[in-house]
Amino acid sequence: MDIKLETMLKHRLAYVRKVGPYGTTNYEAMVQLKKWAEERGLLTDRAVLYGIPQDNPEITPPKQCRYDACIAIAEDYPLDESILESELAGGSYAVCTVMHTAEDIQRAWAKLLPTIERLGYKIDNTPIIERYTGELLIKNLCEICVPIKPI
Repeated sequence: MDIKLETMLKHRLAYVRKVGPYGTTNYEAMVQLKKWAEERGLLTDRAVLYGIPQDNPEITPPKQCRYDACIAIAEDYPLDESILESELAGGSYAVCTVMHTAEDIQRAWAKLLPTIERLGYKIDNTPIIERYTGELLIKNLCEICVPIKPI
């Protein structure tokens, strides 16, 4: 498994939150976000989108799981009440590029955590992120970004 270590910078985000079982809810949130971003000319080939599951479905009941579909925006980009605003704090991440299918993502997870530990890290206590860029979307890929800290 090819994992790169990366320090993500802080980003201002516009986002849509959906609550419910992960899967269809994630898709619905991303469709709504893309529509909002496209209407404002933000959905370009340089756009960076994030999917951020806020809850662990092994602990949180599926109907209460929160998923945020986000797009990085400029610090001075004006927002209105049609979208929520947040911030990606940044930090150290282990990043793995995978095909954007449920099967490939599950296979990646089976290898990802042991690989991170072999590299001398453990998962930090912030959300895991799915990252999408124009180039990745064209190739049906996504990046799984796992927050890490040294063991």
